[in-house]
Amino acid sequence: MLKTPDSIRVAGPVGALDTIVVPAQGEVRGIAVICHPNPLQGGTNTNKVVQTAARTLSRMGYACYCPNLRGVGQSEGQHDHGEGEVEDVIAVVEHARNEQGDLPLALAGFSFGGFVAARTRARIEADKLLLMGVAVGKYEIPTPPVPAGTLVIHGEQDEVIPLSAVLEWARPQDLPVLVFPGAGHFFHGKLVRLGQMIERCW
Repeated sequence: MLKTPDSIRVAGPVGALDTIVVPAQGEVRGIAVICHPNPLQGGTNTNKVVQTAARTLSRMGYACYCPNLRGVGQSEGQHDHGEGEVEDVIAVVEHARNEQGDLPLALAGFSFGGFVAARTRARIEADKLLLMGVAVGKYEIPTPPVPAGTLVIHGEQDEVIPLSAVLEWARPQDLPVLVFPGAGHFFHGKLVRLGQMIERCW
């Protein structure tokens, strides 16, 4: 039977975090926490790129947690421009491990969420890191270097985060970037292919 998403409240450092849980289909092989784009531009955990990643990883056996970070939707607290949000993600990771056990951890994010996921990976160990349309050079805090195995996916025609900025960030790390020809920031018309590429490159 297909397991359906659920909505839960996770205790965060400044209040409850409204979180969508997409259960693993079949045996649970890992935990994934997937971060949403900038809420100041309307980003939430229901974003299509976030949910595409969650459904894909769910089919691959990951229990996926998609929190609304502080100040977003029904989550308490105030938006903190990528600082406090890292603490929120760590709280969701701890909650997920309490529910699922000490399984391999994947951190993922789209746009601002990729920035937050990368900053979280600099704080805690994770087995996988997935950055989609990552917001490099967009905030005062720099996007940190990431592990060599990080999967970075970006649209060739991204109108929010130029591909050139991502390549400039990736170049000194010798980090490959998977480029979607013709794709804009939100991967419109490319979401099915995005899910396929996540699964293929994982």
